[in-house]
Amino acid sequence: MLEQAAWFRPRIFYGWFVVAAAFAVTFIGFGCAYTFSAFLEQLEHDFGASRGSVSLVFSLAGFLYFGLGIVSGPLADRFGSRPLAIAGMVLIGLGLALASVAQSLAEVYAAYGLGVGVGVGCAYVPAIGAVQRWFVRRRGFASGLAVSGIGVGTLAMPPLASLLIASIGWRGAYLALGLLALVLGSAMALLIENDPQRRGLHPDGDDLPMQTGRAPAAGAAVGEAIRSPRFVSLYAACLICSFGVFVPFVHLVPFARDQGITASSAALLLSVIGVGSTAGRFLLGGLADRMGRERSLLLMFIGMAVALAIWAASSDVWALAAFAFVYGVFYGGWVAVLPAVVMDYFGGRNVSGIIGVLYTSVAFGTLIGPSAAGFAFDLSHSYELPIIASAATNIIAAVIVALTSRPAARRAKPLTQQ
Repeated sequence: MLEQAAWFRPRIFYGWFVVAAAFAVTFIGFGCAYTFSAFLEQLEHDFGASRGSVSLVFSLAGFLYFGLGIVSGPLADRFGSRPLAIAGMVLIGLGLALASVAQSLAEVYAAYGLGVGVGVGCAYVPAIGAVQRWFVRRRGFASGLAVSGIGVGTLAMPPLASLLIASIGWRGAYLALGLLALVLGSAMALLIENDPQRRGLHPDGDDLPMQTGRAPAAGAAVGEAIRSPRFVSLYAACLICSFGVFVPFVHLVPFARDQGITASSAALLLSVIGVGSTAGRFLLGGLADRMGRERSLLLMFIGMAVALAIWAASSDVWALAAFAFVYGVFYGGWVAVLPAVVMDYFGGRNVSGIIGVLYTSVAFGTLIGPSAAGFAFDLSHSYELPIIASAATNIIAAVIVALTSRPAARRAKPLTQQ
């Protein structure tokens, strides 16, 4: 049977279709989520709300889409990633459609926060976890390619949202984005598949040896992994850095508007983050495969801190564009490398579940960071303190990773092999 499978095997390794599907899921899911900054000013005006209370909409969504990985990850390990990814795309579409008819900020919290938050939470970790199982030698590159959908979505979607807002209003824009998620997102999620052995393949497209049954996937149990010092250090680093990581995605546009920059140019700054993020996921994900993924993770934290320092000293559009690009590169690299580091440490048997638990750290940071920055602005009418604090959180995360790094020979072995 396996010989027949090899005879009819297509020339393109199916793992790349899984990568393409994960790319589409992250492009649409995070692309829709990261348009929020373009809507912030309109929501402030129409609902007479403060910047902090409007920012809380994004923080709630971010908390849910990272926090729900603790549920969606194990479900994907058990039942497969495809149904969860499809459900996530449907929820995003419905959430945005309901946000388009909201009559109060509380209804925006419910529609956008729950719809987009739960939707991305259902789809993201299962889609990225599936990619990890299809690759070993090129895992960093494949993971980077899959999550580059976030970067391309950040590049393409905010200008699209700005254009839609200008032409059909913020309500029409939310409805249009919802339809995009419902139709295109759900269709692409159908390509996701968990296990290369179902197609007679090893990861990377290698042929399976002749055998009567499939060997169980190697790797640590979720409970074993999360009790390990490696996981604890990763969790602490991601928790602390996440207080600052998503502040630019909510506040860069209003910051630029406060400097007198036009609405269209301010929205383009988010796209510059997307350009940098896409480059970072492609280039740094592949580079991490060669220089070591754990060492690369340390460099991502340092790079984000340096970029945030540039933001603190910027006031004109070109300086802000430089910040946005540099920040995007290292943010994109962080998102690309982190799942691959988890796979390196703990193996593939429960990788989605372990990533899901890890991402609860990002959830708590996202819940607090952007909204706290908004409330700090309401009090001081300045972003100086939130930006400096965001840079400091990344430095602390880098120190944690540096202090807990393992020698290269041990880093190469999953937890269960040590």
